[in-house]
Amino acid sequence: MSLTAVRTLLLTLFLTGQAIAAESSAPVDADLLLAGGTIYDGTGAPPRPGSVAIRGDRIVAVGEFAVGEAARTIDCRGLAIAPGFIDLHNHSDAEDSLLAPGNRVGANFLLQGCTTLVTGNCGGGAADVEAYYRDLEEGGVGINVAQLIPHGAVRRQVLGNRRVDPTPEQLADLCSRVDRGMLAGAWGMSTGLIYVPSSYGSVDELAAMSARVAAHGGIYASHIRSEDNAFLEAVDEALEIGRRSGAPVHVSHFKVCGKPYWGTVRAAARMIEQARAAGMTVTADQYPYLATSTSLGAMMLPSWAREGSRDEVAARLRDPEQQPQLRREIEQALSERPKIHIVACRTHPEYAGREVRELAAAAGLDVVEFVLEFLAEEAPSAVNFALDEADVRFVMQLPWVATASDGSVKAPSDAAVHPRSYGTFPRKVGYYSVRENVLPLE
Repeated sequence: MSLTAVRTLLLTLFLTGQAIAAESSAPVDADLLLAGGTIYDGTGAPPRPGSVAIRGDRIVAVGEFAVGEAARTIDCRGLAIAPGFIDLHNHSDAEDSLLAPGNRVGANFLLQGCTTLVTGNCGGGAADVEAYYRDLEEGGVGINVAQLIPHGAVRRQVLGNRRVDPTPEQLADLCSRVDRGMLAGAWGMSTGLIYVPSSYGSVDELAAMSARVAAHGGIYASHIRSEDNAFLEAVDEALEIGRRSGAPVHVSHFKVCGKPYWGTVRAAARMIEQARAAGMTVTADQYPYLATSTSLGAMMLPSWAREGSRDEVAARLRDPEQQPQLRREIEQALSERPKIHIVACRTHPEYAGREVRELAAAAGLDVVEFVLEFLAEEAPSAVNFALDEADVRFVMQLPWVATASDGSVKAPSDAAVHPRSYGTFPRKVGYYSVRENVLPLE
């Protein structure tokens, strides 16, 4: 099927309910008929010609069948018909995202063909699962949501932003909060092991909490502790947590950052496949871009430097006794990230879209000194062009890797953002599958 025929867009079923394959001779009445398309059913099976009949909020027939009366018909010849996509890694449970006025429709994901978001990722987001679901229900949203318990947010409730291990009593409290979240309808727990305070969680702590997740049939999803120099160790840690807890393991945005480490994703894939062969359930997701996006502080500073409140972090960055070590850390981080662009910045909105080294030169500062001063003043978000195209293509062909945006619901604005919030699924389908033939459309 050509790019023109698919138009890089799947006509997607924005509906819930169970699809019923129908090949019977009895005519099927429908409120909506998607007629004469090519059906990709989401199982990986070869595509087949056919139609889809929808009555009320149910899909009542899929395939080739006799049509009775149809209130509305959409001609799908030359188009693909597929179930709605599931974004396995989404951050729309942030306060300024799905629950914000004007955002509840979730248009930037619906228009990608995405009908379900998995939120609560990277250990951050809505810690009170019951309250979050209630807010979604009461205000109404245009998209399905499956929430994970965000480890970092729960840990902050018990231990603050402190780099400490929980006492037995505190660990019991953390596990109890996991139980409550799972009973409220969470699908598992996520960690963000490069983010404070999730990064302070030990394997013992994470395995104990994940064991409670497993007891309720949930998964352990992790933004692992390193995606660069300690990448393989971080993958091994995730697998160890799964082994000790019994929870299925899901590695978020499976990638390796920084040219010195390109290619090691293949060794990590072998580790995961060995664990799968041994009987573990291990999966991963990926966004199809060469640039990552997170806070500049998470890119540049070790977790010990980010402990505590914003004021405590700023004081640490200005402390003459700690600055030599911080400068070495920043210099190392910069050497692995040759191209960093600021995305959003409160104190200097004019920095948005500009490269860090360019900003340092304009300020007449060494780039390490500029970053140190900048982070003491502000907590900007940034984009880091650090991935290898060959790695990205390799990962997306792994049968246990699915697509995820790592983005969030956004209202239209002039703000600079990573394009993954708007283009993840069209890019995977239109560019990598249809145009580049990296993987079959089904």
